[in-house]
Amino acid sequence: MNAVLFVAVPYLSVAVAVLGAIVRYRTDRFSYSTQSSQFLDSRVLFWGSNAWHYGILLVLGAHVAATAAPGAWSRLLGGTTRLYVLEVTGYGLAFLAGFGLLLLIGRRLTSRRIAAVTSKGDALLLAALLVQVGTGAYLALAYRFGGAWYPHVAAPWLRSLFTLHPKVDAIAAMPWPVKLHAVTAWSLFVLFPYTRLVHVVTYPLSYLWRPYQVVIWNRRGAQRPATRRERVPA
Repeated sequence: MNAVLFVAVPYLSVAVAVLGAIVRYRTDRFSYSTQSSQFLDSRVLFWGSNAWHYGILLVLGAHVAATAAPGAWSRLLGGTTRLYVLEVTGYGLAFLAGFGLLLLIGRRLTSRRIAAVTSKGDALLLAALLVQVGTGAYLALAYRFGGAWYPHVAAPWLRSLFTLHPKVDAIAAMPWPVKLHAVTAWSLFVLFPYTRLVHVVTYPLSYLWRPYQVVIWNRRGAQRPATRRERVPA
């Protein structure tokens, strides 16, 4: 069972994500975005989306850093004070992400217009994200100082997957909440190509180097002169 959960599931999830994303891009390129519903309710979306993204991206960043450089991460947390600072910061970010996610879920449950543009896949994705954030918060409270034991438990397993030499002994010995958190994370890869989550790979990087657009204001009587030209990003 451990081989299925911690070896087969990760590899199959990544394969589904990559192939599904390619197929969707080739067959339905227009849907390859967030499919924003901002015009239906921008106020709640603003608070929910910002809280969710800032919270979850910083948490993910810490996970990636601890996985990529477990030795440096362990040395960084060598002092008790720094470990407590990370612990409290993690609680705050988990609360921020959870608060934002609940706002986004509530927005879709309470608005008929938004519910009408929410697919079953998106609803399933929100449920999976809620489980992921919930189990992560539970682990932070029930199994203290995850920043200290993560580099010695989850990081070796994840690194072994990338090197194609899976080692599951450490993660397999962990309690079931840890296993649930790990498996749910891979389920997000399965949902990735069929939901709004696909927008994470559609950031418009070309905007960073595209040429400026010349805008000519031509409104008579406005505060700006009619012939004034400005160079603004396209």
